[in-house]
Amino acid sequence: MRIAVIGAGAVGGLVAALAARAGHEVLVTARGEHAASIAAAGLLVDGGWGEWVAAVELVESIPNRPIDLLILATKAHDSAQAIAPWATHDGTPVLVLQNGLGGEDAVRDALPRSPIAIGLALFAVSLTGPGHITVTGPNGLTLGGDSAAVAVAEPLLREALPADIVLAENIRGAQWTKLLINQVNALPAITGLSVQQTIAHPGLRGVIARAMVETVAVGTAVGARWGRIGAVDAEAIARVRAGGAAAAAELAEHLAAGMGDVPNPASMLQSIRRGRMTEVDAINGVVVDYGTSLGVAAPVNAALVGLVRKAQSGDPPLTPAQALARIPAPS
Repeated sequence: MRIAVIGAGAVGGLVAALAARAGHEVLVTARGEHAASIAAAGLLVDGGWGEWVAAVELVESIPNRPIDLLILATKAHDSAQAIAPWATHDGTPVLVLQNGLGGEDAVRDALPRSPIAIGLALFAVSLTGPGHITVTGPNGLTLGGDSAAVAVAEPLLREALPADIVLAENIRGAQWTKLLINQVNALPAITGLSVQQTIAHPGLRGVIARAMVETVAVGTAVGARWGRIGAVDAEAIARVRAGGAAAAAELAEHLAAGMGDVPNPASMLQSIRRGRMTEVDAINGVVVDYGTSLGVAAPVNAALVGLVRKAQSGDPPLTPAQALARIPAPS
């Protein structure tokens, strides 16, 4: 297959490298020093799935060659700008591989004839340096969406990823569950701590728990049919709905335990460290926006959005005490 990965950062770059290792022709887009390193020496991958250098082709303009699968792996807020130039490939199946909501809408606007699959990655991966990707959590991926796109993406992913690929009939519900899991993402960007460190801190764990409770309340008001992501399923959501912050804190601790001992910086902190915008608006911001439209309060998520925006504007990391002082206390 010939695959084009739009946005070969941590997640996109890993999938590109895995596909290349499986023998596929892989084109990628990237920026800055990362792009220069890929062009010069390929993609170095190490960590949980072994070590190898993948030969991929860096493209700076849209290729005229036929492509079997487009993979959109930019941050969600970059989706529209990133996918628009690929309109000449309208009709080509697309796999959207992002955190948060909204990427598939940008694809439908730009490529209305393209079937769209959605991939929800559970593996943890870091962009360790230019052209260097490290797998810190070798977990699986949930896949769903348009059947025509899934039919192309699924065989590739099963061949390339050394992990479980789970098909979801209810991919929108699974997206909401992933949104809940991603409530662990903002505090590392604010504090500079790993996900495991934030969850280990009682006060910060309480913030994550209350953000999760808000996400469940908003998702329930939206009518989300919560889908399974890893070990988090509708029963886990029901426990959070019934047990509130205490049950959500237990869920957060369970997530941290599943990440192992390698510090997970989370994608937002990685963006901060690289001087890039984060995906906070597509994660916490979505909860606030939906909540506002439905009359469901989400003050913790709103506070997290504001603090992450300050961090991405250059404010220094906050200590846990400073972060807690800036987030609404439990009522």
